[in-house]
Amino acid sequence: MTAARLPFSYHVMSKPVGPICNLDCKYCFYLEKEELFPRGEQFRMKPEVLRTYVRDYIQTQGGPEISFAWQGGEPTLLGVEFFEEVVRLQAEYSDGRPIHNAFQTNGILLDDAWGEFLKKNGFLVGLSIDGPAELHDIYRVDKGGKPTFERVMNGLAVLKRHGVEFNTLTVVNAKNSKHPLKVYRFLREIGSGFIQFIPLVERAADRKAQMLGLELAVPPDADSAETAPVTEWSVRPNVYGDFLTTIFDEWVRRDVGKVYVQIFDVALGNWAGMGGGLCVFSEKCGKAMAIEHDGTVYSCDHYVYPQYALGNIMNTSLGAMAASEKQTDFGESKSSSLPQFCRSCTYRFACHGECPKHRFIRTPDGEAGLNYLCAAYKKFFHHIDPAMQRMTLLLRNQRAPAEVMEWVKTSTPQVNRNANVARGAACPCGSGKKFKFCCGK
Repeated sequence: MTAARLPFSYHVMSKPVGPICNLDCKYCFYLEKEELFPRGEQFRMKPEVLRTYVRDYIQTQGGPEISFAWQGGEPTLLGVEFFEEVVRLQAEYSDGRPIHNAFQTNGILLDDAWGEFLKKNGFLVGLSIDGPAELHDIYRVDKGGKPTFERVMNGLAVLKRHGVEFNTLTVVNAKNSKHPLKVYRFLREIGSGFIQFIPLVERAADRKAQMLGLELAVPPDADSAETAPVTEWSVRPNVYGDFLTTIFDEWVRRDVGKVYVQIFDVALGNWAGMGGGLCVFSEKCGKAMAIEHDGTVYSCDHYVYPQYALGNIMNTSLGAMAASEKQTDFGESKSSSLPQFCRSCTYRFACHGECPKHRFIRTPDGEAGLNYLCAAYKKFFHHIDPAMQRMTLLLRNQRAPAEVMEWVKTSTPQVNRNANVARGAACPCGSGKKFKFCCGK
């Protein structure tokens, strides 16, 4: 049976092994989702569910190309054979349309068999790594509480040895956020040409989460906002703002066009009026769902809770769920629920209130629904505005954005490092940092 093709493209985060993982990262929000399934559940996507998913996803996509994303838990636990079947099914149903696969992994189980498969089939691998060993191993530990850094680096060596295209995903947490250049330079040195920074924001269980047997709060709504404290491992807004601006300053002086940092690329797209293409900074969401191992589809990867279930692909078309009134309302609510404080913000075009999951504090005038990271993004967007305007101008004149590096060198005021600057005063170069931490170093 052929499902109806939609007039738009959508994305699904596939979790064929559910929340099962070989690590026990102290900050993971997904491991506890095991509690949402019956005892004795076999966390492995069954062949009939896999076939239905692959077929339906391809047939209902509106775009000319199809992009699959595989995550977990840890997808390598399923073995190479599972994904060989994925590739076979994709070829069976592709009808000539190009198929792309992205694969997120902690890298622990990668070996030559995986390297050969991933290279042969053109998988883009996202490797989770939080910085050098002393930062990575704080939270990313195995089931025995042992560090994982060396094993992740062995997995990276496999990818490099087989020529597998990879990028890195770094969770910005309470610890590594205090060492921005150490993190960034490490990622650059290991050869990551595309870097994703994911701010860690989780709250302790609220009433709704406790009813589900969970230890972390469900996404906020009118009843749950501000009722649960932020976890100790979550990044703090002021620190995250400094983290982003510090890395941007190094990137814009030496790495534009050589190292791609997702949040910088997205910002440039929004400054240039082309859209950033990332759901958290889009005006609306709802085109990025998640499918669990049992075929149940949810509104979003961060909303895998019973109230956000859209149906199951074994009895409802994936396209029908993507176009459903429930999912449409979910996507529209990102914009419609935006506080007035955000609506009048100078940087609304670049932020749009970020992810609704993080909107659990109040605005200065007491309105609910402000993003926890608002202060961080305001600082970041204000800081990058001159360079973003310059890169936008370069693009409009059909010139490379990398030319901004020369502009930064010539336009940044030269500051006398021996200048008589008052103790604790801001640096005259305009960086926003204190003189002693900037040009006065």
